[in-house]
Amino acid sequence: MSEFTSGFWEYYVGIITVVSIIACAVLLQSMSRRRAPDESDTTGHTWDEDLVEYNHPLPQWWVWLFYITIVFSLAYLLFYPGLGLYAGSLKWTSKGEYEAEMKAAEERFGPLYQKFASQDLRKLAADPEARALGQKLFLNNCAQCHGSDAAGGKGFPNLTDRDWLYGGEPETIKASIMNGRNGVMPALGPSLGQEGTLDAANYALSLSGAKHDAARAARGKQTFTTVCAACHGAEGKGNQQLGAPNLTDNIWEYGGSLADVVETITKGRGTNTLNPGQSSMPAHKDSLGETKVHILAAYVYGLSNRP
Repeated sequence: MSEFTSGFWEYYVGIITVVSIIACAVLLQSMSRRRAPDESDTTGHTWDEDLVEYNHPLPQWWVWLFYITIVFSLAYLLFYPGLGLYAGSLKWTSKGEYEAEMKAAEERFGPLYQKFASQDLRKLAADPEARALGQKLFLNNCAQCHGSDAAGGKGFPNLTDRDWLYGGEPETIKASIMNGRNGVMPALGPSLGQEGTLDAANYALSLSGAKHDAARAARGKQTFTTVCAACHGAEGKGNQQLGAPNLTDNIWEYGGSLADVVETITKGRGTNTLNPGQSSMPAHKDSLGETKVHILAAYVYGLSNRP
């Protein structure tokens, strides 16, 4: 990627921009020289038998309008960045504008969030005003993955069903939002082989009473005990310390069909380019701050623990 960060491109952008503006001005000037209209001066194009295109100068109002746009572009480049290395006399940046907007929003809404900062999360989950704030935070920051109704989707947990990978206590939920989670399911297909993977998948399905092949499940039990139990537990009930799912409750983050379970065991989750990061929960402590995360955590807790 070093070729895209070279200083050459700064000069390239600046030169191309200036040359393009000058070229437009020259082209406009050359095409707008006034000539006496000559009814015989045509381009040779005719439509519908009598609709003729004449080769007349551009209208003066149109020419001056075009010149105004050129002057405007030069003034813009004087004040704002657009010439590569030259940052503009106003020193404007999109980052600076974003930070100014965030600062203004914090000054305006900060006190509103702050009054909930020290309240107990369970109490906050039952407060209508706090829930309204939490819902707005959820829709702006979480709904893209978990859905506007928080019911999740394939690869994204349902937050309304009390089934938690890392635990559903209020402080645990807050820790998940603050610091993020990075669940990893290793790809076992290469080591188990096709038949071994099918056996393990059928045993995993049998744990929740789902439809399965009993003979394959019997063979897959040994594989589960030696390979999978380290994370999911000997009974398949999961491990919230590791974020390992409970396989006995028939709740499947990536789908509970035989094909889905085989795919999960074969390719893993969150470990390769075929499943890019779906098992990762990003940290929000830097983007939201602890006060907003506190309110958001109370809202999420309330989704499955309604008063």
